[in-house]
Amino acid sequence: MPPIRRPLLLATAAAVLYAVVGCATTPVPVTIADAAARTPQLSILTKLLADAGLTDTLRGAGPFTVFAPNDEAFKAVPAKTMTELAANKALLTSVLTYHVLAGKVGSVDVKNGNLKTLQGANVAVAKAGSFVTVEDAVVTEADVVATNGVIHIIDKVLMPPKP
Repeated sequence: MPPIRRPLLLATAAAVLYAVVGCATTPVPVTIADAAARTPQLSILTKLLADAGLTDTLRGAGPFTVFAPNDEAFKAVPAKTMTELAANKALLTSVLTYHVLAGKVGSVDVKNGNLKTLQGANVAVAKAGSFVTVEDAVVTEADVVATNGVIHIIDKVLMPPKP
């Protein structure tokens, strides 16, 4: 092999090796708020958490369990209700904290019964095999792990009981 080609071949091989091995990174651990923000199907929830001033709470130490309604769940909420939530920060905060538990509850830990939310009211959770529900919502993706808890993506927005 001519002397000029060998360094070029070695440089090319090194670049390919770096591209294959050097780009393989382990995911950086993130908080619940950041995990939600990185999940495309939780973009509406992420915006509403910011609007309610709850983003920093869900970046806190926790641990928390969040039953996170996906974007389709929010799109199914009547427009009038979404307008009310946008206009009333206290109501929005109440609805969002009704989706949050203090403590980490993975899907394997779910037992049929009631769990107290940060909002103050209880939610009914049930499990049959790997099928988990909270109130009348189905967990569509369980155990999105975060440094300060866990997210379970659900298919409905939960509304707290009227006081």
